[in-house]
Amino acid sequence: MPLSSSEKRKLKGEAQRLEPVLKVGKNGVSAAFIKSADEALASHGLIKIKFTEFKEQKKQLAPEIAQKTSSELIMLVGNVAVFFRAKPAAD
Repeated sequence: MPLSSSEKRKLKGEAQRLEPVLKVGKNGVSAAFIKSADEALASHGLIKIKFTEFKEQKKQLAPEIAQKTSSELIMLVGNVAVFFRAKPAAD
């Protein structure tokens, strides 16, 4: 279910205090990168990814990362993208 505007606004505020946990480097958005992003989302829920390479393609790559990790792209500012995926409820 997509996030509401107020939920996204709250997440943007939380993301301001975060440091990027991953960087898109010379290997690009590889299977290993997607796996790392998936693991980071599973443990943190809200993550920042910095584009150190592929800066020109970030507008195409960010939604692709969101789709492949089943997360939601919260924002893309400069060379940093913020992604969110709700943590599964603990049983």
